[in-house]
Amino acid sequence: MNKNIQLQDLGNKDFKETWNYQEELFTGIVDVKIQNRKDETEIETPNYFLFVEHPHVYTLGKSGDMTNLLLSEKQLEAKGATFYKINRGGDITYHGPGQIVGYPILDLENFFTDIHKYLRFLEEAIILTLSEYNIIGARSEGETGVWLDVGTPFARKICAMGVRASRWVTMHGFALNVNADLGYFDNIIPCGIRGKAVTSLQVELGVDKVDEFEVKQKIKKHFSALFESMFV
Repeated sequence: MNKNIQLQDLGNKDFKETWNYQEELFTGIVDVKIQNRKDETEIETPNYFLFVEHPHVYTLGKSGDMTNLLLSEKQLEAKGATFYKINRGGDITYHGPGQIVGYPILDLENFFTDIHKYLRFLEEAIILTLSEYNIIGARSEGETGVWLDVGTPFARKICAMGVRASRWVTMHGFALNVNADLGYFDNIIPCGIRGKAVTSLQVELGVDKVDEFEVKQKIKKHFSALFESMFV
């Protein structure tokens, strides 16, 4: 059982390139598991965690509704944004500069075999990170991700989540708005949920810019503690 997680910070990287890279890592883990079963061996499977920031892009999950994208192809081009329909759960979301995206590619058999627990741990890592900035993040029943002021007219989402899992191997993950341009969310119905706003750490703290490196360090600390793992 391997609880070490290989951390890679990809910097600013195209969404499709990163998706392809995720698929490569994901398939590599699955292949080892299939070979282990076939040969009755116990070769350790690796785990990965990718930090990345994407150029402006909208992605639609496999159960998503295209009508939640409010832009035509020409309007997307005018805004310098791309669009992809992808194989994660959830509906539509936005990624762009100033947003910390985390893609854990884990063999959950190294940790626990419970997808719901996995999602709750992802949320908890963000909730604990926000608490270090005196921001109270919370879950909203039936709506994956992390929210502020849940149950009030001012409910707003600060972190979106969507994952894929097969043979207990995960990919995709979370997107935390840190210094993101929230205007790009006006072009979609975020996560297919009407009437609720989005926010960022920068907006909530009322500062010019939040130190993204510092936020990543806090996410790593809490993720590592929750999964009883070590980043290498």
